[in-house]
Amino acid sequence: MEQQRGKPQLRATGALWVKGAAVLGGAAVISKLLGTLQKIPLQNIAGDEAYGIYTAVYPFYILILFLATAGFPIAVSTFVSENVVKGNILAARQVLRVAIILLSITGLLGFALLFFGAATIAGWIGNAETMPAIQSVSFALLFVPVMAALRGYFQGNRDMIPTAVSQVVEQFIRVGTMIIVLIIFTSWTISASWIAAGATFGAVTGAVAGLVVMLLYWRRHERLQEHGWRETQAANAYVKESFGSLARRMLLFAIPVCLGAIAVPLMSIVDTFTLPRLLQQPGMSDLDVMTEFGIYARGLPLVQMVAMLVSSISVALVPAIAEARAANSWRSVQQRAELAIRLTWIVGIAASLGLAITALPVNIMLYENTKGTMAIAIVAFTAMFSTVNITTTSVLQGIGSVTIPAFHLLIATIAKVLLNIMLVPLWGIHGAALAAVLAFAIATILNVIVIQRRIGVTFSLTTYVTRTGLALVLMSAILFIIVGGIPAFISTFSIISTSGRLFNSCIAGLAIMMGMVVYIAALIRLGVLTPQELTHVPGAERRILPLLRKLRLIE
Repeated sequence: MEQQRGKPQLRATGALWVKGAAVLGGAAVISKLLGTLQKIPLQNIAGDEAYGIYTAVYPFYILILFLATAGFPIAVSTFVSENVVKGNILAARQVLRVAIILLSITGLLGFALLFFGAATIAGWIGNAETMPAIQSVSFALLFVPVMAALRGYFQGNRDMIPTAVSQVVEQFIRVGTMIIVLIIFTSWTISASWIAAGATFGAVTGAVAGLVVMLLYWRRHERLQEHGWRETQAANAYVKESFGSLARRMLLFAIPVCLGAIAVPLMSIVDTFTLPRLLQQPGMSDLDVMTEFGIYARGLPLVQMVAMLVSSISVALVPAIAEARAANSWRSVQQRAELAIRLTWIVGIAASLGLAITALPVNIMLYENTKGTMAIAIVAFTAMFSTVNITTTSVLQGIGSVTIPAFHLLIATIAKVLLNIMLVPLWGIHGAALAAVLAFAIATILNVIVIQRRIGVTFSLTTYVTRTGLALVLMSAILFIIVGGIPAFISTFSIISTSGRLFNSCIAGLAIMMGMVVYIAALIRLGVLTPQELTHVPGAERRILPLLRKLRLIE
């Protein structure tokens, strides 16, 4: 009887976690989309100089933030969940108190490092113009750590709504603050370094807003649980653990997670610390260097948007891999891992080639001019590797190999340093773009090799190269006709100007839509992808598949 009663309870618990994961996943997508798209108005309003400074400083803040907080929300949620299951509510609250104290200390240290060490850090970067932005963003570290601890506490109580709401509010306030400050500061015609400082201050107001949301949820939680938790605790013995013992256990849990998490921002930090020095030429001012850095960074938000799409695919597939592994069904693990990698490969490589071909109209559409078009075209090819890297990392995590992908990213980071040193003096920002492509390729190839050895996944040359290649040729032909043919035809008859932002926006939009339709139809016709497999791509079932059926490209 006990076992029979336990099964529905387990199912209910699993359903709660799945629902919670879906809520957090949706919030993460909205937050990432806002965080990615906010860089475009920053460049449009403030120009490449301020955009370059912002791009150089923000990854360093993210690295310090990861060092100050990464791993702790997971540690808090884990420790709180264990105590809540046992009915030890007081122990769960003690976990939160200890986490707040520890994170407040690390946040304060991070703030001091950035604010008082801004001049030194700007010297490391090799550009004094970054100093105001470094000091501006440092204040966020006074608020984010407490917010992170509260998020971990609610997640440990299986309540994902507070975290999701605070993430979205944080991003909205951050982006809103940035745009308002940019409009005001640019009207005052102050220096680009202070405009960038105003943009980074959005991280501070966003952190304050996110913390306020979490405190409001905490107040509501306290009011609702005021009587219930005392009754629950009264029925369970509670032996208070010493502060030192609990803090030590939390640190031992959080530090490995933190080390794995910092591998990704390290790749951006490489550019922050190497490009300003490597781009410096005789006669160039610090602002000139930051302008070049900003032009180089134009393609990064576009690649990040593709990566965001792939992340949502991974969220749908990787739990299934972990489930199959737990059931010792290695055949299912192989099939699901291969499908995940195939989906992201065909999305990533098409995004790379498509962005490379449409780089000119996309550049004018988003940034008003053609500066850095070649750099965008080169950076585009990081999409084909970074997307597969995201999925292969998730697959490895799904089979329990958590640290291997982080180690591979660290190898790629070292390679990025060496490649920047070799290529940037030769080809400037184009060399930096090529270095990024090669670095992500190294991390991805290493991940794939480990997956092949540990799971035994095989990748068909016919499917991944020949048939996918033919689909890419058909897609490219359509893109070249739209991007090259239509403007040439219109220019011949001098109908309208082909250099304007509106015209290029129309060309880019038409190219993206038609290229996607032709590519997906070709993949299905060639047997690379089935309509059933396409349903794993977010939005495909509601939008892409009905369009393909209406055009009679699939049955």
